[in-house]
Amino acid sequence: MTLPDSIRTIRWMVRDTVRQSIATKLFWVMLAVTLTATVFCFSVGVHGDKPANRTEEEVPGVLRDEDVVAIGMEQLVKDGAIPAPAPKMGTPEYARSRDQAWQIGYEKARNDGVHVISGQVSFGFGATSAPLGRSRTDAVRFIQVMLAGYVGDTIGVLLALLWTAGFLPTFLEPQSATVLLAKPAPRWAILLGKYLGVVLFVGLQALAFVGLTWLALGLATGVWDAEYLLAVPLLVINFAVFYSVSAFLSVWTRSTVASAFGVLLFWILCWAVNYTHHRMVADQLLGVANGTSVLMDIGYWILPKPLDLGGIFFDAMRAEGFVGQVPELKKVQDAGKFYPWLSVISDGLFAVVTLGLAAYEFEQTDY
Repeated sequence: MTLPDSIRTIRWMVRDTVRQSIATKLFWVMLAVTLTATVFCFSVGVHGDKPANRTEEEVPGVLRDEDVVAIGMEQLVKDGAIPAPAPKMGTPEYARSRDQAWQIGYEKARNDGVHVISGQVSFGFGATSAPLGRSRTDAVRFIQVMLAGYVGDTIGVLLALLWTAGFLPTFLEPQSATVLLAKPAPRWAILLGKYLGVVLFVGLQALAFVGLTWLALGLATGVWDAEYLLAVPLLVINFAVFYSVSAFLSVWTRSTVASAFGVLLFWILCWAVNYTHHRMVADQLLGVANGTSVLMDIGYWILPKPLDLGGIFFDAMRAEGFVGQVPELKKVQDAGKFYPWLSVISDGLFAVVTLGLAAYEFEQTDY
């Protein structure tokens, strides 16, 4: 079979796989999650605070309302306007002096170039609200990091891996596979088409989830953070890498259970190796043999690195300061020993090699 015929086979298999994926319950579950998250984002509101005037080179400090009041109270005590010690929050004396103290503290903060956070963030179309801990941009960015980092990257990718684990084993059952294998089409093209079809389906879901939540948050808050859209390729890369393992297990075992639990255990192993490697580099653990360190380095560069992909997104969103990052990864970054592009490239090579092994196994299988 010629290369154009192989490309047509891959294209047909991709289209057929996407069509089958849409017909499954997975499509409707993912769509429901996307619509729920979109409505939630549209219900978010930020009131009473304006974006801080800042440049990329200058990042001014920020203070909350109550911090400003505390500064003003201290000044009132120094001026003798109120007796020492400064009244505590919730007392009648505090309530009587609060407005005056806030004005004094606000002027001092503004003169020092500090941005005062005085607004509120609301959820559920105003059903509940809370004071802003930082600027409105950071409040929206926090929501985006939670959506992409936890709902999309961790929960979403794992559920997608578990749910799509049955796609290939079902397709590889003798009564199904022999129909396709009887046609003059190379097995590697059929397998690659099925793999790309599932990845494309998940990619479209990721695009819908990130795109619609980004649009809803932008319309609701006026904050349009384009870095959030970087979550789409990172989510697709993360899924594609681990789905190559699922494809290999499917061809090797033809079992949905083995494919689902195998890829889940493999994800846990990769996360553990990724974390342990960074801890060894960051903390320079004593008593670790040189051979162990070398093996950990080899395992780190060969295996996928889900923690690194999360760190890349974390940095792109400039989330430091309002979302807790894995300390070991932060130490490695500060030490200049974190190489994001090499992590992405090595993950891509792992997926290519694993998918190649799956194709080879498929070629050797008798039906």
